[in-house]
Amino acid sequence: MGAGSPGRPRLSAAQVARLERELERGPLAHGWADQRWTLARVKKLIGRLFRISYTVEGTWRLLKRHGWSWQQPARRAIERDDDAVELWKKEVWPRVRAPRQRATAGSSSKTRPASR
Repeated sequence: MGAGSPGRPRLSAAQVARLERELERGPLAHGWADQRWTLARVKKLIGRLFRISYTVEGTWRLLKRHGWSWQQPARRAIERDDDAVELWKKEVWPRVRAPRQRATAGSSSKTRPASR
């Protein structure tokens, strides 16, 4: 594991080189369904490869420090499936967004007491 102050993990030069090779392989090669790297995905990849936990902000700093930049597509992807997007908005998102049922009485939050 790289040296660094507590709470601020650092990857060695060799680990950064390996991470860059893995990022160049693309998200599909690592099990994601599309070719879009997000900070959350890169963070998870770092954890899988090196057993080092970064925050999303720390992941961003690491990438920036090594010359990676945030990019937004200039145009809509050619392979975008508008019908699938609409179906997802109408069918999947309402289920994802719906409040979850509690399995047991009491609080599901570690920071707030149960509301009655």
